[in-house]
Amino acid sequence: MALNGGATFGKWAPSLNYLENVTYPLFRKSGLNINIDTLQQGFYPKGGAKVHCSIELRERDLIPINLTTLGDVELIYGEIIITNQLKQDKSNIPQRIKNSIQNELKGKYELNLEEKWVDSLSPGVGLCLWSESDNGAHISSGTFLGERRLSSERLGKMAANNILKYIKNDIPVDNYLSDQLIPLIAYIRRPSKIKVLEVTNHTKTNLELIKRFSKRQYGIKKKENTFFIDFY
Repeated sequence: MALNGGATFGKWAPSLNYLENVTYPLFRKSGLNINIDTLQQGFYPKGGAKVHCSIELRERDLIPINLTTLGDVELIYGEIIITNQLKQDKSNIPQRIKNSIQNELKGKYELNLEEKWVDSLSPGVGLCLWSESDNGAHISSGTFLGERRLSSERLGKMAANNILKYIKNDIPVDNYLSDQLIPLIAYIRRPSKIKVLEVTNHTKTNLELIKRFSKRQYGIKKKENTFFIDFY
């Protein structure tokens, strides 16, 4: 499937590198193969991205998703995607972002951060951090976009602190991933269970949708500062 137009980095939406490294690996473990090949990056507002996408149901009976503990995290990955229009900027944006992230990590985690320069109709900077724990959980900072009044240092700090809050609270499903997993869970016949830091409005909406469009039921239980969502 070829997808043309739109943005790989846009406001209020996960970037494609988030989907590739956080969402889709869990889909594959459940038995649904989704692969995307980004041919052209696109930044908000003009977009212009070009992407190839393939979807294959590998297992007839999808494997339940049970993510209730994060496990150990040692390595944090990430990408800084920056458009070629900003090459004339002499302030070394990628290095400043990286230094800021490392300052927040305080040497507790190894950082593998790639820098990619790309062509795009609109100039922009996109940042995403992610990690896979030793028990197979995938968490992320989410997607952060550079803005005119947002310094590179602040951008790196925001992303680092966002992923660190999941690590500190033993959260295996980040706030952005929870609502993305729910439609898949609705098609899994056996019970699933996930642990989240908060039940976001997007998550609540998707939970109500699967209850209305499928026979799946769910329950939410709060334990200290976290929530467990059970799918029966």
